Amino acid sequence: MTVFFDTSVLVAALVKPHPMHSQAINWLKRAKSHNLDMIISSRTLAELYAVLTTLPVSPKITPEMAWRLISENIEGIATIISLSSSEYIATIKHLRDLGLSGGIIYDALAFKASIKSNADKLVTFNVSDFKRLLTDEKIQILSP
Repeated sequence: MTVFFDTSVLVAALVKPHPMHSQAINWLKRAKSHNLDMIISSRTLAELYAVLTTLPVSPKITPEMAWRLISENIEGIATIISLSSSEYIATIKHLRDLGLSGGIIYDALAFKASIKSNADKLVTFNVSDFKRLLTDEKIQILSP
């Protein structure tokens, strides 16, 4: 089974004081034990670093700590999917066609990468946001 991980799940899995940690960590454990194939987008990887280094937690997650979390839990475990410039344009046009604006673009880019990867499932804490993007894709969107 191939599972695309949204940033929301990765942050919760990596940060123990996160209120959703216990729900998310099991997905990460399954990926690390090779019970599922973990997929993320390159944009998700950048967002993960940005969120980790700006989270209001104590102690603060330093850039070095964020890199270590990514290195130990993502690098070498996840398949990282990148989008081409034409796929970015197609995603923006898709949002235009759906009449959607604003920050949904970031979920739309992750969604596009999940479709490109042929993932079976997309795991996120933002299920309703991702479901707005569905047309006829055959990917299951679920919360941990």
